[in-house]
Amino acid sequence: MPGRRSFKTDESFLEKLAIGAIGARAVFDDLERQGHKPIELERGSMDYKIWKSVKIKRVRVPDLLCLNCGTRVEARAKTKIEISMSHSLSDPERGWDKGLNDRDVVALSICTKIGARPTDWKADPLIQFVSAASLRKAFAENQVVTEKPKGAGEGFELRVTWPSVVASSDGLVSALTPERLQFRREADQRTISLGLNKKSVSLQPLVKVGDTIRAGQIIASVVPVTSVLPCSGATEHSSFLEMLASPAVADRYTAAKALSHVHNSAAFATLTQRMADDREHIYVRLEAAAGLARAGDAAGMAFIQHTLQGQYLEHRLEAVIILGEIPTDDSRKALTTVLLDQAQHPEIRAGAAWALGELQQPSSIDALIQVFLELAEPIRIEAARALRKIAPTTGASVAAKLPAAQDDQRAGIAWAVSRSGRVKVDELLPLLVDDDARRWVAYILGTQDQKTCIGQIEQLRRRDPEVYFAVTVLWKILASWVYDLEEY
Repeated sequence: MPGRRSFKTDESFLEKLAIGAIGARAVFDDLERQGHKPIELERGSMDYKIWKSVKIKRVRVPDLLCLNCGTRVEARAKTKIEISMSHSLSDPERGWDKGLNDRDVVALSICTKIGARPTDWKADPLIQFVSAASLRKAFAENQVVTEKPKGAGEGFELRVTWPSVVASSDGLVSALTPERLQFRREADQRTISLGLNKKSVSLQPLVKVGDTIRAGQIIASVVPVTSVLPCSGATEHSSFLEMLASPAVADRYTAAKALSHVHNSAAFATLTQRMADDREHIYVRLEAAAGLARAGDAAGMAFIQHTLQGQYLEHRLEAVIILGEIPTDDSRKALTTVLLDQAQHPEIRAGAAWALGELQQPSSIDALIQVFLELAEPIRIEAARALRKIAPTTGASVAAKLPAAQDDQRAGIAWAVSRSGRVKVDELLPLLVDDDARRWVAYILGTQDQKTCIGQIEQLRRRDPEVYFAVTVLWKILASWVYDLEEY
């Protein structure tokens, strides 16, 4: 039973991460549509990778940054749309606006469940923006509602909500008074009436009579909300250079991240100087080094590699993740060295395997297969996942490793190939070298969609009737309604 509770906890946490990442991607896409040039500012904000043993406490900054206008955007995904933030009364690092400045913008998205898995969520294309300055003003004027989570004690985070009214369906605004807003619902032309006062807080309408509204749209609030965020394109590279001198670490981190995308001598010189300053925050130095390494600068790569041998596991893992973002052979070699170094912490080695999967270089295949023999399960799991990412473009090369591999290696190879989406019967036939290999070939084919393989399966029937039979039995079982049926 304890194991089951732990599983559910991990699954719930993954679901929360997935909602946030999927919402951030939707905001990213919307910014691009509106003419911005966004990049991910807070690393990991658009992904839902969980690191269990080593916790990284990154610089708290908004999720996204537009390189053209300098706007930073904090993406907040909701399953029920509202303007709300978590807030700590005891820890200033957990304040709702920590890391935000008045020029920053909060982007709200709505996510809907579309499947049974924790990651099966979809973001609505409607993205709504509210400025951090207006949120601060309303907060200072006490135009918010604060709620303590049920059962929380001192030090727990509060939920701060800026009251608003949300349209429940598409429609047309038909009437508006200081007290009420009415709209005709598109589906049945029924009039929906909404009050403009919530918990003694008066709301300002954000629409006028005759406006078309969408389901999920915030139509009245204590703060201005809009779906339009035009890009001014007014930020010069010099402003990012100046930002590196800011006393706020979040600003310096932002500047280092932005300048890593600017390829000129002034940017390189400034990044080099910031990287070399041992008084600077390590994540600002690493970001500066990453920018230099992307441009082929040896000193930047050397700094990242030096960090891989540092005292703190958190810094080593961040360096590993950064290498997974730099698509060079130097990155692959550095990550391979970490992966095969048995003196490294298992989570760091697992991180190196994950990062090699992000690079998707075929030259990583042998190293990933080699660590399938490791005792540490996290290393084997991340290596298998990485191999799966490489296999779609080099499926034959991965599968061809199976005959010479040991038992545990064959398991990882077979799983990666089976999940790659690139399985061809004629490429698997030469792998039938012994009984164990035959079982794994049966597993690979048996876990494929029958419709996609049925046209090729005759080759297998002629070559090896027993494996053919095993594959068809697997198809039968996996297609049955009782497969994966829970007892509760």
